[in-house]
Amino acid sequence: MNRPDRTPTAAPHVAVITLVAGRHRHLALQQTALSRSERRPDIYVVVTMDDARAAAIAARGSPPATVVPMAVPRSGRFPLAAARNAGARRALALGADVLVFLDVDCVPGPQSIGRYTEAAVDGVLLCGTVTYLPPPPVGGYRLAGLPELADPHPGRPVPRPDQLLTGGDPDLFWSLSFTLTASTWRHIGGFCEEYTGYGGEDTDFACLAHRAGVDLCWLGGAPAYHQHHPVEDPPVRHLHDILRNGALFHRRWGRWPMEGWLHAFADLGLVRFDTAAGAWTATHSTARP
Repeated sequence: MNRPDRTPTAAPHVAVITLVAGRHRHLALQQTALSRSERRPDIYVVVTMDDARAAAIAARGSPPATVVPMAVPRSGRFPLAAARNAGARRALALGADVLVFLDVDCVPGPQSIGRYTEAAVDGVLLCGTVTYLPPPPVGGYRLAGLPELADPHPGRPVPRPDQLLTGGDPDLFWSLSFTLTASTWRHIGGFCEEYTGYGGEDTDFACLAHRAGVDLCWLGGAPAYHQHHPVEDPPVRHLHDILRNGALFHRRWGRWPMEGWLHAFADLGLVRFDTAAGAWTATHSTARP
């Protein structure tokens, strides 16, 4: 049954969309946090990438999720851009007016969904603050104690809880936590699905938004707490994904993204910049057969 169009005074239907492949405990805590949110989502869409167990967790939890299964190609590279688009399509088909994207590692604060909902208007791309948590204590994280464990990421703006910072740099956009209206999503056109694997697709999306006249805004009062997991810095295991997606971004936008990582790889002797070709390439020691 189609939901009738809402009147201008009706509360918007809000969807939270997340992607998952593993990280089952992280998914469960995110779902618990949403159940305790001051403004619960009307729709919770979980896109599972070859992960039947995650689908079962999401479907039986609270709030119960609408599960969208997605196959991972034979290359093994996760289709992150395509998965976000699939999640958005399902949310829109279910009548969502506002789309809140959360990384599976991200736990929203109790006021975050409501703050995102209140601030979402056509023509803006909202990013709340993301703080990285230390390893969980024995027994796991306590939701009420998360604000005490984390500091906002130093590489991103940190607006006050009542503040909205406009005119954000698209290169600082990240897909860990962001929100936009259904109309704005359609206007941007979603993520470019040529990107597969790790890196680049979120910066590309921000560039599409900027080209479409959508303002990147940093929103205070909508924190997300990023649960701990081991990381690589620089992410060497994703080197070939970064080179491939970086080259795609260069073809689309005329410049290279993720340059901090590329230069870090170069310092390790893993990549070099071919001035004749104008491209970053793997060195002989890391080139794939």
